[in-house]
Amino acid sequence: MKVKSAMRTVALLELLAARGDRPSRLHELAEELDVPRSSMYALLQTLVDQGWVRTDVTGALYGIGIRALLTGTSYLDSDRRVRLVRPHLDEASDALGETIHLARLDGPDVVYLATRESHEYLRTIDRVGRRVPAHAGALGKALLAERPDDALPLPAGELAALTPATLTDRAALLADLAATRDRGYSIEHEETVVGIAGFGFALRFDSPATDAISCSVPMARLTPAHEREIVTVMSELRRRVESLPPTGTRAPQWR
Repeated sequence: MKVKSAMRTVALLELLAARGDRPSRLHELAEELDVPRSSMYALLQTLVDQGWVRTDVTGALYGIGIRALLTGTSYLDSDRRVRLVRPHLDEASDALGETIHLARLDGPDVVYLATRESHEYLRTIDRVGRRVPAHAGALGKALLAERPDDALPLPAGELAALTPATLTDRAALLADLAATRDRGYSIEHEETVVGIAGFGFALRFDSPATDAISCSVPMARLTPAHEREIVTVMSELRRRVESLPPTGTRAPQWR
């Protein structure tokens, strides 16, 4: 059974989080969530008092509050797989000179759980907590390829385009996933960010896999020899991570 007030609170927090550094006004939030302004105002004031929402000195603008950070960091700190993989991301980033990511499939999106930036260039767009449509990049395609075509968690209707190269045609996406299954890893060229290529590797802790690692590289740095090096290092990283024993006591089987 769903509790309406709880659903409304969660929807509001998710909306504010998705807007990032773009503050919202009361009428915008009320219209977006189809909630009466009086009810939205009361909910906002309650969440401001509790630290989950913040407001500016005029009381007219709202954004996600500092208490939300506690929840996010607690999720990462308590997740054994994240703790298991994070140290190895540094090794791969140092070996390749590129940016390495860990992400998890969440419905039709992937969510970034850890990132190790290249020392050669900075690319802060893939911050922890960022959501990207699964069809639009190497991490997501690596995880979609672990599932049969008739069980892909894709949204109904047209697939969103993040760049001109994003695969929005379903037939083209299915062909790409078939190639990924044959190859053992996914490849993207500027499908998430213009100028960036990616190579994604599913971590088969589960069946089907829910986590993946990837290497991002500027197109200007991507030579055939460097691509072979990336595939070699990332394949070995996947092998080592998948062979690591679980740490600590038995973990709950989260849904």
